[in-house]
Amino acid sequence: MNAVFGLFSQPIFGYISDKFGNRKNLLYFFAISLTLTAPFFIFVYEPLLRSNFIFGAIIGAIILSSSFSMGPLESYIEKTGRKYHFEYGKARMWGSLGWATATFFAGAVYNINPDYNFWLASASGAILLVIVMSTKIAVSDTEKEAASSVSFHDILTLLKLKDFWAFALFSLCIVCVYGVYDQQFPRYFANQFANLKTGNEMFGYLNSLQVFLEAGMMFVAPSIVNKIGPKKSLLFAAFIMASRITLSGVVVGPVLIATIKLMHSFELPVLLIAVFKYLDLHFESRLSSTLYLFGYQFFIQFGTIVFAPLVGIMYDSVGFRTTYMALGIFVFVVFLASMVSLRNDSVSKVAVPLYFKGESDV
Repeated sequence: MNAVFGLFSQPIFGYISDKFGNRKNLLYFFAISLTLTAPFFIFVYEPLLRSNFIFGAIIGAIILSSSFSMGPLESYIEKTGRKYHFEYGKARMWGSLGWATATFFAGAVYNINPDYNFWLASASGAILLVIVMSTKIAVSDTEKEAASSVSFHDILTLLKLKDFWAFALFSLCIVCVYGVYDQQFPRYFANQFANLKTGNEMFGYLNSLQVFLEAGMMFVAPSIVNKIGPKKSLLFAAFIMASRITLSGVVVGPVLIATIKLMHSFELPVLLIAVFKYLDLHFESRLSSTLYLFGYQFFIQFGTIVFAPLVGIMYDSVGFRTTYMALGIFVFVVFLASMVSLRNDSVSKVAVPLYFKGESDV
């Protein structure tokens, strides 16, 4: 239920975010919602789940899919970065460091009292609210006009563009499949050890190392993407994803498998930066949030709902290694197709009024 509500919240938030433009309305909404994390989880959500599970699950799905939807925040930061000339990746690096720090302490805090994590989340939300209130973002008349021009018709127009569907196919069949593969990777890694407890403990250390490497890579990823271009960067990330999936089914032993895991820290930062730069290069900037949340996040979540059960069946029937080989071959095939279907960075940008930056025959 959380996944379904989260799925359909993506295009809605994308549209709303583009309508607001650089205004801070959504930032206030998220900051206040996150500040109320502990009161909601402890005093509303848990009692509802105990007294009326279905009703509680519906209320929780609505709140969680809105309050904890990080896509609009990412899109806003990228949009602000373009306005004030700073790289999204260098700001996003601090998100990775925050994630690594939080996961390092969350387990120990959970063992003391699970509610403490919710109160820490509320405290973080309060800090975010102070930051939003103290940050001044100038909104010009031109930006206001561009935001007000966004309409539902724009979304319908995107659905008619083959280039939009080429990018959506990349998100669905490469990024999504990779995410589904990564869901059960901790279990596969833990099984490489004599006992599961040791395996889980070692994966915790490995995951922390990977996240810290990822944060460092976030700092240099913009330079890589700017040098080789958004399309080649997307393909570079896709090649690493396909390689990691395939090699997971080939290599044997915890050391080699751990090395394969660390490839993620080099692929993810390049992918995130390349996605935003590709969308900004080839589509109308005023629709950046809609494109990111609908063309990227929506299709990843939709694909996860479809692919995850199928991949789970494969794990049970043929095992991890054979499943990884099959998924890797599939991603490699889509990777080769994307080399042709994604737009070249060198294509001249002829601005088509309102909807698309592209060739005049669109």
